[in-house]
Amino acid sequence: MGLSYGIFICFLLLGGMELCCPQTIWPTETYYPLTSRPPVMVDCLESQLVVTVSKDLFGTGKLIRPADLTLGPENCEPLVSMDTDDVVRFEVGLHECGSRVQVTDNALVYSTFLIHSPRPAGNLSILRTNRAEVPIECHYPRHSNVSSQAILPTWVPFRTTMLFEEKLVFSLRLMEEDWGSEKQSPTFQLGDIAHLQAEVHTGSHMPLRLFVDHCVATLTPDRNAFPHHKIVDFHGCLVDGLYNASSAFKAPRPRPETLQFTVDVFHFAKDSRNTIYITCHLKVTPADRVPDQLNKACSFIKSTKRWYPVEGSAGICRCCNKGSCGLPGRSRRLSHLERGWRKSVSHTRNRRHVTEEAEITVGPLIFLGKASDHGIEGSTSPHTSVMLGLGLATVVSLTLATIVLVLAKRHRTASHPVICPASVSQ
Repeated sequence: MGLSYGIFICFLLLGGMELCCPQTIWPTETYYPLTSRPPVMVDCLESQLVVTVSKDLFGTGKLIRPADLTLGPENCEPLVSMDTDDVVRFEVGLHECGSRVQVTDNALVYSTFLIHSPRPAGNLSILRTNRAEVPIECHYPRHSNVSSQAILPTWVPFRTTMLFEEKLVFSLRLMEEDWGSEKQSPTFQLGDIAHLQAEVHTGSHMPLRLFVDHCVATLTPDRNAFPHHKIVDFHGCLVDGLYNASSAFKAPRPRPETLQFTVDVFHFAKDSRNTIYITCHLKVTPADRVPDQLNKACSFIKSTKRWYPVEGSAGICRCCNKGSCGLPGRSRRLSHLERGWRKSVSHTRNRRHVTEEAEITVGPLIFLGKASDHGIEGSTSPHTSVMLGLGLATVVSLTLATIVLVLAKRHRTASHPVICPASVSQ
């Protein structure tokens, strides 16, 4: 009776049964109308990318301006559109606008992004739309044909692509005496030998040969600090071997991209600090290039008082005595491989900031003075130690004697009391 009465009242007030009975409302019909289109549409063609953007990008009814839209890292602008158009279009090549390509097992993936960066209109300083970034990707299968027509390659060869993607990684490390592993502790005794290994990881680059162009030792990581001591100079001359030291490059190399050398540990005489830093400038050349005066590794051998290279003719080291190394006129012609490498490196440097040179600092190297070394700062000779011990013992003895005399005097005073005469009553 109560339910029927409620339906009768609803019928009278609302005018129909359909408004009184619950109906099923599907979410797709309410939130995602079938007639609506995505605000950004992408067409991946064989060699071209077409992006269509609705001017009602945010679905709020507030239209964006075409001038506020750009495509890719290079900020490519859209095609010219009429004010009456409701969309903005981009038509660019797959490799244009800074798009990136990634090779997967099954596909070539080209990726870029759409940027909406609103700017105030006229003299206003307010914005009514947000900044947005929409990622865009195109996937092309590698193991099937995308059309019935012949496919023209639209990407650069794999070797060149990897040259752009890979970066040369330089390193300079302290090694153990057997060169088998990196040294765990940076401490040395004066007179020890530091084993240093310079290396470059080439990735997919063509074979390279590493050189240590110059090295300097300082008290801080700043290579321009004072005082400093040159270890390698003149484009690969290990000049530290001239100064009462056995410092030298290790020959032969373990690999073209690795160069090992030793340095006798030292410290700066007029400074109390016991640490040094070694900064080296490393560079590479094609592995098949013949070493010359600008690219060499030369050591001074005291027994013969001559310079010897790790590889190449002995003549490339003669300039180490003069302190001026270079190729007069640079008149020789570069090989075809070297010209191609120079061109590739130059192109790579412009696009990906890759360089064939680097400065690496290793340190701090901590030296410990030996107790038997006379004249080394912080050391004490046996004679000095004995004299210091005798002086300390004398001081202790005199102190104990003084204390005993004071105690004895007090004891004698306490054992002989003073007797005062008593008064007699009359």
